[in-house]
This record gives sequence, structure tokens and C-alpha cells, in this order.
Amino acid sequence: MATFDGEGDGAVSGGERGAGRAPRARRADARRNEEALLDAAAAVFVTSGVDAPVRAIAARANVGTATIYRHFPTRADLIVAVYRHQVEALAEAGPALLTDGASPYAALERWIDLFVDFLVTKHGLATVLQSDDGRFAPLHSSFLDRLVPVCAELLDAAAGSGEIRQDLDAYGLMRGVGNLCAGAGDDPRYDARRLVGVLVAGLRRPSSA
Repeated sequence: MATFDGEGDGAVSGGERGAGRAPRARRADARRNEEALLDAAAAVFVTSGVDAPVRAIAARANVGTATIYRHFPTRADLIVAVYRHQVEALAEAGPALLTDGASPYAALERWIDLFVDFLVTKHGLATVLQSDDGRFAPLHSSFLDRLVPVCAELLDAAAGSGEIRQDLDAYGLMRGVGNLCAGAGDDPRYDARRLVGVLVAGLRRPSSA
């Protein structure tokens, strides 16, 4: 993923430590700015597709187009960065939801809802991700490697609490949710999120429903 200028991890000598505070602050600002750019790009991709004008992304992120080109020289660089950023955010949400949620099942339910949000954006990127550009090839594997263990952790926690049945497979559940989301297309009569909700509700044990 492309990074902002000035984010190197060079060592700081004793005489430079005082001056090093500004570079560290700049690095933190750069990370926040990069996240804002990626969030803006993801939102624009959902509504306008991956061929949306860079100026639309820049306007949403409240930056100049030159800033985007400086950090993401090509559209492919930006697409890869958006995808990885969203996967990482979804992966980090799982443990946080288990810690803060009302119950493991509530955490699982909320995480699946976030997963649906991710899939909506992913379908916006589907055409380009299926191209023969070598930069996109590792993305699906990294998606599975990062997210299947998170889903498994949520399922194990909900099963351990007795809220859902014990024989559920994380990959199978994610595949099922993905298939439901893929069926939506442009048909307004098809409510993928509602169907996913029915699926997740069906995981519950009768005694915990």
C-alpha cells in the first residue's frame, strides 16, 4: 500500500530527540490523513464505481487531487489500498465487539452486519479485482487469511456461551453471506441485508432466542 512521504523509521540520535517530536507528530497526522483518504475513496467507489473522478474523492476527503496522486500514483494503487484498509478495519472490529458487546452473539451479529457493508464495497470493486492485473491477485487470499480467523473467534465465543449451535464453520458462514449479497444486483426488490439477518438469526439455539 502506498504511504505518505516522511514516514520512514530512521533512528533518532540523542541530539535529535527533541527535534524528533515533530516528525513523529507528522507521521501520526499522515496515518490519519491516509485513513481519511481511503474512507473517502471507499465511499465514492460504492456510489460511483472505481472509475469515479479523482476530484470526487478529493472533495469528499477535503484535500487536493495532487495529494491523492502523491500518495497513490495510480488508480490500482488506490484500489488495493482501499481493499486492504477495509479488510483490516473489519478484522480489528471482531475482538473489539467481543469486548464491548452485550453478548458474544450480539458481537457476531454486529460483525456480520459490518461484513455485509464490506461486501457492498467489494462488489463495487469486483470487475477490477477480477482483472489479470498482478497487483490484485493476492487480495482474495489475504482477505481469507485475515477475516476467517476473526469470524471463527466470534463463532466460538457465541457457541461457548450457548447462544448458537456448536457445529458452525466460519468459512462456510462467510461464503453463505457473500452469496446472499452477490445475488442483489440492481434489483430493488432483493434485500440482501434482511436475508443475511434471517440467516444469522437461524444460528441461534432455540433456548437462547
